[in-house]
Amino acid sequence: MTRAVFIAAMLPFLKQTDDNPHGLPEAALAAAMAEIGADRPKWLARQAQAFFATHLGNEVSPALMDHTMAQCLSASPWATFQVQREALHADHRAGLREIGIPTLVVHGAADFSAPVEVTGRRTAELIPGTTYKEYPTAGHGIYASHHAQFNADLLEFIKA
Repeated sequence: MTRAVFIAAMLPFLKQTDDNPHGLPEAALAAAMAEIGADRPKWLARQAQAFFATHLGNEVSPALMDHTMAQCLSASPWATFQVQREALHADHRAGLREIGIPTLVVHGAADFSAPVEVTGRRTAELIPGTTYKEYPTAGHGIYASHHAQFNADLLEFIKA
């Protein structure tokens, strides 16, 4: 059986345009990219707790945060920048409307990397018949901070 799962996805379209007024302003996107380009380790270190939303009581060990940051830093800076640029500028709205298989969309309400009102909720609205799960205290690192809940929801979706 074929199914799709989107977890904390940076979809459908992040950039604010005339036909996407709820997107993020180009200036904000450019500023974030400039910060990443200027000092990626500093930017990652500053964002680590927000990534996992530990300020909301999510228990993620410092070791896991360090491991995640090391993984991010092991990727090519050029490739990382290109992936981020593509994620910020790519418009996936039409493609999402064409998905015709059972789909689960999981997103954190506290996701600063991919704000839920711009991404998760809108992605779920575009895919016909989507199962949507929103975790109130989850950030972008939902796979770690809410692993037990996510695994349970994923198994339930697979078995349905």
